[in-house]
Amino acid sequence: MRPILNAILLVAGLPGVALMGPGPAAAQTYDPRYPVCMEVYTIDGSSIDCSFTSIAQCAATASGQSAQCYANPYAVQGRQPGLGPSPPRRNR
Repeated sequence: MRPILNAILLVAGLPGVALMGPGPAAAQTYDPRYPVCMEVYTIDGSSIDCSFTSIAQCAATASGQSAQCYANPYAVQGRQPGLGPSPPRRNR
């Protein structure tokens, strides 16, 4: 009788465990569309805001705060299409 009761409890509990699966995914911190990020330091920790198009724009926003601006390590580097690296030079 005991093994049957354990099997019933196990089967009844599986859907509950499946519902408690992985939680929501965290948002990406670094927005690759913007080349500059600002990290603001507070008593509770720090936060990162990657919504700036230039260091000057970021510095103006960071002014008066405990913050620093830096290049976004995940920014998409803009290149003109069709332009590749130049061919190597040859000596004559």
